[in-house]
Amino acid sequence: MTRMERFQAASPVVDKSQVERAPYGWDRTGLPAWAYTSEEQLELELNLLFRRHWQLAGHVSNAPEPGNYFCFDVAGERAVIVRGKDDEIRVFHNVCRHRGSRVVVNETGTCGSAIVCPFHGWSFNLDGSLRTVAQPRSVPALDPVEHGLVPVEFEVWHGFVFVRFQPGPQPAVSDVLARHEAEIALYRSSEAVPTGTGFWSQEIDSNWKCVRDVDNEGYHVPMAHPGLQDLYGNNYFDEHWQDGTTRSFGPIRDDHKRLWSVRAYSNILPEVEYLPETHRRAWLYIGMFPNTVLYFYPEALGFYQEFPLASDRTALRGAAYGLPLSDAADAAYNRRIEAARYLSARIDNDTAAEDIQLTVWSNEAAHSSGFQGFILSDLEYGVKQYHDQLRQVMPVLHQTQTPDRGSLESLNSKLLKGRS
Repeated sequence: MTRMERFQAASPVVDKSQVERAPYGWDRTGLPAWAYTSEEQLELELNLLFRRHWQLAGHVSNAPEPGNYFCFDVAGERAVIVRGKDDEIRVFHNVCRHRGSRVVVNETGTCGSAIVCPFHGWSFNLDGSLRTVAQPRSVPALDPVEHGLVPVEFEVWHGFVFVRFQPGPQPAVSDVLARHEAEIALYRSSEAVPTGTGFWSQEIDSNWKCVRDVDNEGYHVPMAHPGLQDLYGNNYFDEHWQDGTTRSFGPIRDDHKRLWSVRAYSNILPEVEYLPETHRRAWLYIGMFPNTVLYFYPEALGFYQEFPLASDRTALRGAAYGLPLSDAADAAYNRRIEAARYLSARIDNDTAAEDIQLTVWSNEAAHSSGFQGFILSDLEYGVKQYHDQLRQVMPVLHQTQTPDRGSLESLNSKLLKGRS
């Protein structure tokens, strides 16, 4: 079967009236305020979520040639993703076996035929094995495999590189995202290359869960995002979470656009013939628990995510990609693709700035004595479902009052054992 036939068989485009409906009598209160302010809760999240769930580190095209590498840091863990001489991608802890220094320092780069630690000059082959030791007579004989770089569990899915630092509850990435397989295959993301300046990052004053709360519902789009409302208006819908993933879909409106960037984007976007008609003028988002969103536009694709730095400090990170412009394609088509990428990125940047402000305001509420919990709309059922997933991993979040200092981790362990 072709990609198109697999997609048509999967039929992922659904009636939005079926996905926005929330069950009768559901709990609309959301997480308690202490969940957004507790440093003990943050430590629990770092351990149970960010070290034990799949994290999207980047794309194979971020290390296109042997010796190329890129780094990925989260929750006190450090990984280096490197392409070997055999053209294979491998992932290691960015930790020298000698004294624990970073073996590569820059976020991206090229290390030639070996990875050389900048501290004492120990070197490692691109397959991770120990190569040479500075002044070898000063240390005992070391086995090159046993004392090589420590590997990190990873999986490449449609070109995206996912890593997991410790064993966790999720199955393979291909299983987690299986229900989206046919649809994502249409975008040929394994062939994509970076289209911007590389990875982008930004720090904001907010708890990371506030970012997820904003991103898990489209109820705020008409009020807070004039660009997105102008782009697809009431055509946009969020599906319910299912098995750790969610899907949002926004067909572009055909009527008049008020904003020049949206109007220009809609007018200049060419027909991308390898996509079905339903997706040639639509934006698609796939969310993956706990903190990753993949996006797919007709002309571009990429991801964004967030990581906690403190209970009220969060790092945002992402990257943009696209299929290489073909020399065989019409020059005018290539120019339109490039212009569409610029304009969609502009719309996205405006939307991100608006979301950051909403996120900061949400974070402020958790510290206020006037905040008495959420009153979620049926159009925010995705927020409730996301909170349920957090509670599944951390049942302590069912507690309405802040747990006693020093008791949170043990209480959560007790609740987990009582549930089994």
